[in-house]
Amino acid sequence: MRKLLVLALVGLAAQLVDGSLGMAYGLTSSTLLLVAGVAPAAASASVHLAEIGTTLAAGVAHWRFGNVDWRVVARIAVPGALGAFAGATFLSSISTESAAPWMAGILLALGAYLLIRFSRPLRAARAAGRLRGRFLGPLGLVAGFVDATGGGGWGPVATPALLVSGRLEPRRVIGSVDTAEFVVAAAASAGFLIGLGSEGFLLPTVAALLVGGLIAAPVAAWLVRIVPAQLLGAAVGGVIVLTNARTLLRVGNVGGGLTALTYGLLAAGWVAALALAVRALGGTRRARALAGAAPGSAASRPVAVGADV
Repeated sequence: MRKLLVLALVGLAAQLVDGSLGMAYGLTSSTLLLVAGVAPAAASASVHLAEIGTTLAAGVAHWRFGNVDWRVVARIAVPGALGAFAGATFLSSISTESAAPWMAGILLALGAYLLIRFSRPLRAARAAGRLRGRFLGPLGLVAGFVDATGGGGWGPVATPALLVSGRLEPRRVIGSVDTAEFVVAAAASAGFLIGLGSEGFLLPTVAALLVGGLIAAPVAAWLVRIVPAQLLGAAVGGVIVLTNARTLLRVGNVGGGLTALTYGLLAAGWVAALALAVRALGGTRRARALAGAAPGSAASRPVAVGADV
């Protein structure tokens, strides 16, 4: 009973992070299960089955708070489902650990880019165009495959890529990615059911993770609506950098002292980026107040995500 309560709290914390930053539910939950000795395929299968419920609740909450761009959801969910199904059936029989450092390196670079981009002032939005299907389709396919084979990864792949594009504000990126993840989780679960059978799912674990996630989903959807884009972008970047640095250090068999030093430097960089983001946000708000945010003025226009001054 105590173990299930802990799992429920983990599910709650993971959903708060995922719903407000657009990532890390699967990574957090899968990591705990792997530490507990659960086989990778069974861990990923159980997390994805729980995610069917948590992502449905998160999607509804994000929709009610106006955080969803349905055009993006439609163009990323179907390829994501195909990638997740393929990844689940693949993981059921083959390990993909050799691909982990390459993917972690790519994600770490994206996270560093976001930290640098959002630590500087953002400029007034200009017509940036729409996200095209030829970008969203391949992105969904890759993110879905990585998500199923890694026990998590839909958010870490899809969210930074959409944020970096600068064509969708952070809360809509996160709401759209979380909503599309419902389809991805369902497809991955179907793949694991075919590859592992029903015995591949740890149902008590699934139930505990699901309860915690359902409680946190509406809170996270509200949180992403009120958190400033500047801070949200910097926070997302830090999560991506630290999460994937851990993977690279583990694969490289780096010693404990060097690992601690690396984490300390990365954490210091994250804190510095957040401080700069707070400073830039304050400067932007003061400029708008002085300008009076007059209609048609630069101060009254929305901020472009990922744009420099």
